[in-house]
Parts: sequence; structure tokens; C-alpha cells
Amino acid sequence: MTPDHYAPERTALLFVDPYNDFLSEGGKVWPRIRGVAEQVGLLDNLRAIVAAVRAAGIRVFIVPHRRWEPGDLESWQRATPYQRMAARAQTFAKGSWGGEWHPDFAPKTGDIVVKEHWGSSGFANTDLDALLKQHDIARVIVIGLIANTCIECTGRFASELGYHVTLVKDATAAASDEAMRAAHEINGPTFAHAIVTTQELVTALSAP
Repeated sequence: MTPDHYAPERTALLFVDPYNDFLSEGGKVWPRIRGVAEQVGLLDNLRAIVAAVRAAGIRVFIVPHRRWEPGDLESWQRATPYQRMAARAQTFAKGSWGGEWHPDFAPKTGDIVVKEHWGSSGFANTDLDALLKQHDIARVIVIGLIANTCIECTGRFASELGYHVTLVKDATAAASDEAMRAAHEINGPTFAHAIVTTQELVTALSAP
């Protein structure tokens, strides 16, 4: 699927979970996704997209995962295995280096930081949909981590809410090539309107 036209006033970049634990050497999750991330050139692609989006006048929404705090999930009845694994590892712990923004992707003036999501979707139990509607957004470009969890869930939820969804297959990563294939070749085409490379997206954003 090829990129479409992205009118700046109707388009938003959803940058999911740009934390040190995901994107920095020494991060708790980085070793699990490093192989795929380096294979696709993740960090350089994220930098290129953020720069192109800002140059095009498209607003950036930071879509962060819950930062772990002591007591999280202890009284929950139906926490998912993924949530419990993250709690045990204290991923993105509040007040920790791992729970801080990667320095290249910290919010800038004018960016919008959405309320933290507890599960995989950036929409569930957050204010993301309300914020997008208040800014008259119709199209979302979804990048960040992880391809087959938060990116897929956020993109699918966006589609269900009526947004035009673009996935960027080399601006995300996962723990395996199989997970990336599932995200972009099997599941993605069932909900995304465009699945593109970073270069295709940058070219589309710079077109008159």
C-alpha cells in the first residue's frame, strides 16, 4: 500500500513509547528488539520521520505507556501476561532513566503528550481520541514500539474510530522477523490504509 496525501492540518504523527528502555543502549527492552531495530535502521528512520513531519507542519502526539510505579497491578484481577511481565521487569519505571524520553525524541514545544496507556492501545482509557478530534485530525501516522503490540493495537483502534491509518514498517521493531512480518504483511493490511517505508513517507511529506 502506497502513501496518500497528508494535509498538515488534518494529519498527526503518533509516536508511541519513545522511552530509553525501548530505544537506548542499556534500556531494559532494547536487547530484545535490537536485532530487528538495527536491521531496519530504526533510530535513523525515526529521526528522519520526526524531522520530515516537523518540516511539513504536522503536529506530533507522544503516546506513552504507563510508567511503572510500586504497587502497579497488585490488586488487578485480569492483568495480561504482557502487563505482568512488564511489571516484574519494572519497565519504564517512573523516575528512572529507562522511563525517560530518548533524548532525540523528547517532546518539543507544540507537541502533545497523551495520557499514559496501561495496555497496548494508545487509545484505550486515554485522551488520545479526544485530543485528535479537538485538533480536527483525520489521518494518523503511527511509529514507535513495538510493531506487533502497541503499534498494531493503536493503529487498529484508530481505524475502528474512523481515522486514516499509515504504518511505517521500518520505523518500528519487534523481537523477531516473524513478528514484523505478522504486523505488516498479515495483520496490518486488515486495518491500515497505507503501509510504507520511511523513504516513501518522507517523499510523500515533502511533495507539494
